[in-house]
Amino acid sequence: MNNYDDLLSNTPAEVQGSQMSKEEYATKKQAERDGLYALSDQTALEVAGDSGKFKQYLDLQGKLDRYSAVNALLILAQKPEATRLGDFDHWKERGGFVKRDQTGIAILEPHEYSKEDGTPGTGYNVKKVFDVSQVDTQRMKMPPPASYDDRQLLRALIHKAPMRITGVDELPGNLGAMTDPDTGDISVRKGMAFGDTFRSVAMEFSAAVLAGSPNTQADPHFSAYCATYLLCVKYGVDTQGFPFADAPRVFGALDAQGIKGELQQVRDAAGDISGRMAKQLDAVQKAAKAQEPR
Repeated sequence: MNNYDDLLSNTPAEVQGSQMSKEEYATKKQAERDGLYALSDQTALEVAGDSGKFKQYLDLQGKLDRYSAVNALLILAQKPEATRLGDFDHWKERGGFVKRDQTGIAILEPHEYSKEDGTPGTGYNVKKVFDVSQVDTQRMKMPPPASYDDRQLLRALIHKAPMRITGVDELPGNLGAMTDPDTGDISVRKGMAFGDTFRSVAMEFSAAVLAGSPNTQADPHFSAYCATYLLCVKYGVDTQGFPFADAPRVFGALDAQGIKGELQQVRDAAGDISGRMAKQLDAVQKAAKAQEPR
């Protein structure tokens, strides 16, 4: 009697082809990371060399402010219209699911590890995220976006600021705001509209934060201008008066790494200010909820 037991175990062809040794898998993952590093370099050079694309990058970074400058560049290169991102599990946990045949947006996710000498290090893994436009949200409970009035936003901007802020009737050159170089105090011209007041104060705050940034290579005034723009995008303050024609001049002498470093410092400066604002705005939301009828 023939024995056919040796035929009763198999490996599907697609699995056979996907099996890799540890070395092959590590090589594959490194190639993926290298591809994203190259894409971020290419996009950084494109952004720095074109004022229109530079503004497009800032619009995206302002909306997706949780993401690093490098990841904002990667998102810009793959899905510039993105507005809200999450991985597969993020959307699943909220009752949504990624639609079929959607291409994920590849970003770099940092992780901590121990080097051979025991010191901590930071590595990066490739992570796929999806924009809300790629997700079926019919069963999701989509909370309405937070909404604040002008006074609440301006109060949050100056709340617990690390310097004295004083309203004055006039400033030289009809400036909106000016920082005293000796004391760091900020004078703000009275009587301006909300948008002008917000932009003027945010500009002085951004300049103060960036003054302490290490290894700044770009024009600090332009960087503060960009950080102010990010804040305006995030909080819905009018941005029509922001031209970026100087971007190629400011970044023209920098290589891709230098450009990404400057963009990250701009992003961090805006994040420092919006982080302080968030605490005050969170208190506003909690107070409003406490007054809702039960």
